[in-house]
Amino acid sequence: MEQKKNNFSSRWGFVLAAVGSAVGMANVWGFPAKMGANGGGAFLVAYLFFVVLFSTVGLSAEYAIGRRSRTGTLGSYQKAWESRNPKLGKAGGLLGWLPLAGSMCIAIGYAVIIAYILKAFCQSVTGELMTLDTGVWFETFSTTEYSVVPFHIIVVIGTLLTLLLGAKSIEKSNKIMMPVFFIIFIVLAVRVSFLPGAVEGYKFMFTPDWSKLADPMTWVWAMGQAFFSLSVTGSGMIVYGAYLDSKEDVVKLATRTALFDTIAALTAALVMIPACFAYGLDVGAGPSLLFVTLPRILQDIPFGQLFAIILYTAMIFAGISSLQNMFEAVGESLQNRFPKLKRGHVLVLLAVVCLGFGLHMEPIFNWGPWMDIVSIYIIPIGATLGAISWFWIMKKEDLLDEINKGVAKPHGTLWHNTGRFLYVTCALILCLIALFMKVAF
Repeated sequence: MEQKKNNFSSRWGFVLAAVGSAVGMANVWGFPAKMGANGGGAFLVAYLFFVVLFSTVGLSAEYAIGRRSRTGTLGSYQKAWESRNPKLGKAGGLLGWLPLAGSMCIAIGYAVIIAYILKAFCQSVTGELMTLDTGVWFETFSTTEYSVVPFHIIVVIGTLLTLLLGAKSIEKSNKIMMPVFFIIFIVLAVRVSFLPGAVEGYKFMFTPDWSKLADPMTWVWAMGQAFFSLSVTGSGMIVYGAYLDSKEDVVKLATRTALFDTIAALTAALVMIPACFAYGLDVGAGPSLLFVTLPRILQDIPFGQLFAIILYTAMIFAGISSLQNMFEAVGESLQNRFPKLKRGHVLVLLAVVCLGFGLHMEPIFNWGPWMDIVSIYIIPIGATLGAISWFWIMKKEDLLDEINKGVAKPHGTLWHNTGRFLYVTCALILCLIALFMKVAF
């Protein structure tokens, strides 16, 4: 296949784009909520174990698969299965539609939450948010149909416009958004540290209750959080790998992505958990944490309006950088499968699909069931299909050949067996728990 010309211009640009894809709601409210509900420091220990495992084998494999195929989800599955037997390529290409559909489905739901955040940002700028009953305020638009339509359209169209130039525009936007995101959350974490009672939150986070590690669900929740925080879902990260130069060490890039993603999750937790301890609030509140709990805290502190603006700016950046990856995964695969489609036409199609479905999901009672279906069925199955395709279907020699491009010390059987027996097993466990216990990770 023809080498892609639209590559990332630098290693740092790629890492920022990949981190932008990984950093999102899973970090900002998902990680603190899971940590809060599953033993604090003990959960963190389990989480770090799985982050190391999944980045070293799962994420690096997705980067390598994309680079080998020089295309996104559909073409990568086809080439992986062709590696085993040329006759299997068509079947692999068909399987690739499921994880690709997962990217599109989660993008539809994700855009709704970013529209909520944009509304909160605008009302922070005007000062309205500082005088409202946040519970009533959140309920008025989260339970009403077509309540954030203008914000929704701005989010979808604005994000798609950042994809017009492919990797180059993704890289440029993330070079701004990701550093600003980290700076903002560090500023917020410093401010929260001065709240009375915040120290109890730090103790909870960093003093492990080792007995919690005897609970299998602590490990399951940590595994699920690490899996989806790193976006190893068998789709999204493949397309970024397609833009990588063959001289790059994909395992090293994957571990760097995981490092910054983990720093983002911990920084968010350093804002959320101590703030909730200081005010005696539930850290596991989910979406309402961003729209009820934190605004209520910000109303009570000096310069609260300024910090509200800062918070929602960071959240918009985190959301858009993740949405970019979901849209790019789908758009690139459609262009690869249907070469006559121009990029502009594909982006228009994505806007129509995303808004056509998403506008009906603006009430949270519609959004919740949609996201449950995506996170319980589509994403876990797609992620498992990807893991099996890379480590059981694709020829070991072909995968290792791609993994070992650009490395100083080649990876061998140990790396491959870690992926085959540990990573794939973890993916299967999460998939079965999601399907049979109806757990949304």
